[in-house]
Amino acid sequence: MRDLTPTSYALLALLGVRPWSTYELTKQVDRTFRWYWRRRDSLVYAEVKNLVEHGLATARKSSTGRRLRTTYTITPRGRAALRRWMAIPGTGPDLEFEALIKIAFADLGHRDDLLATLAAVRQNAESTLAQALRQTSDYLDHGGPSPERLHVIALTAKFLLEYWNLVAEWAQWAERHVDRWPHVDRAEGIDIPLDAFKPPRPWRHTP
Repeated sequence: MRDLTPTSYALLALLGVRPWSTYELTKQVDRTFRWYWRRRDSLVYAEVKNLVEHGLATARKSSTGRRLRTTYTITPRGRAALRRWMAIPGTGPDLEFEALIKIAFADLGHRDDLLATLAAVRQNAESTLAQALRQTSDYLDHGGPSPERLHVIALTAKFLLEYWNLVAEWAQWAERHVDRWPHVDRAEGIDIPLDAFKPPRPWRHTP
């Protein structure tokens, strides 16, 4: 029996909404967590079985024709464990951004490589934002698949939409500056955007 992880509790939270078959669970993990908690399908399968081993969920096998189906349901013990976990403030966000390493050390490479990296970041952010907007439009039009949960979904939706919009706007801003630079290997001869070092507005930091 493996220890429980944040991924374990993320799956337990989904089971707290309603029972899911293995197939439904992987689809819902993709719909819900793809934006901020990416996990492979194989990890989902392992973690949900771990919940069963801990007595936090049950697995019921059934069949439709020749197709086997396993449905997972949260147990009372699982709901108690989920409530205890929810009562502990979460951590993060932790930023893992490979392209930002290349941008931070762009003076060791070539200007065209930096521009290509920034363009890729912008295009990915714009694509992700467009995908998120398609999903959130369903909430606006029909309340989504769980309209009774719309009040808490709105909290994460605002963060994610503003986050990807921020990344897209930042990449576009950086592209405009780098496009005017004659080189990247030294600061000499470059119009440095010194406003980047100033605190954002409105700034409400309390020491």
